[in-house]
Amino acid sequence: MTAGEGREVARGGHDLPEPTAELVAERTGMFGAHDTGDTSGYGGLVRTVTMPPAATRPYGSWFDEAVDVLAEVLDEQGVAFGDAVERVMITDPRRSAEGDGPSLDAELTLYVAREHLVRVCQVLRDDQDLRFELSLGVSGVHYPEDAGRELHAVYHLTSVTHARRLRLEVTCPDADPHVPTTTGVYPTNDWHERETWDFFGIVFDGHPGLARIEMPDDWPGHPQRKDYPLGGIPVEYKGATVPPPDTRRQYS
Repeated sequence: MTAGEGREVARGGHDLPEPTAELVAERTGMFGAHDTGDTSGYGGLVRTVTMPPAATRPYGSWFDEAVDVLAEVLDEQGVAFGDAVERVMITDPRRSAEGDGPSLDAELTLYVAREHLVRVCQVLRDDQDLRFELSLGVSGVHYPEDAGRELHAVYHLTSVTHARRLRLEVTCPDADPHVPTTTGVYPTNDWHERETWDFFGIVFDGHPGLARIEMPDDWPGHPQRKDYPLGGIPVEYKGATVPPPDTRRQYS
C-alpha cells in the first residue's frame, strides 16, 4: 500500500504558532576569541544567529500528508499534535523566490517536545503510511545564547519503504540537559547518543550504557560545546608551541 492509499486524513487545522524568525544572538569576530586571540583580520565581522520560522501550509510534496497522518495517529492516542510538535519547518536550498513547489533537495523537519519524542518516533516508524524505519543517527548542536533551549539533538530518519527523509529536532536547557533515549525504537542510535553525550553533554535518559565513546573516560567537559575553551592543549611544532587563541598576540 502506498502512503495515504485508502486512508482519509483530515487536512490542516493543527494548532501551531504563526511563522516568525527568532533572533537568538549577534556574534562578532570569527573564531570565538574576543580579546587578543583573533589574528585573522575578521575581528570586525558581525553575524546574526536566528532560528528559522515555521513553514506555512501547503508544505508541498508529501510533507502535508505525512504531517496529517502523524497528527491523526497522535490524536487517536490522546496527544494533541500541537503539544507533541512545536514547529514544522521546510528546508529547501533550491526553492525559487517565486514560491514554486519544493525541490528534490527539500527536507521536512519536525521540532518535537522532548517528553513526546519516543511516542513520535514510534508512530513515524510503525504507521504504514509513514514507515520511517531507519534512523541514520543523532547529532548535537549548542546555541549558548538560546536561553532555555541551549542544547539541540537532531535525528535523521529515512523511510526505506517510501524513499523519504525526515528530520526531528529536540531542545533542552543547559540547566536540565535531559532527553529520553530512542534506542528502544531505533537500536542503531545507541552509539550516536553516546557520542552526542560525549561531545555536547546531553543526557539520554534510559540509555543502556551512556558513557564516553570518543574522549577518555576522565575527560573534563564536552569538547564540541561553544563554551568549551579553545586550544587548551599545548601543540608543539618543530620545537615551538602554539598557545591557546586567547593568549596570542594581536596584530593591527
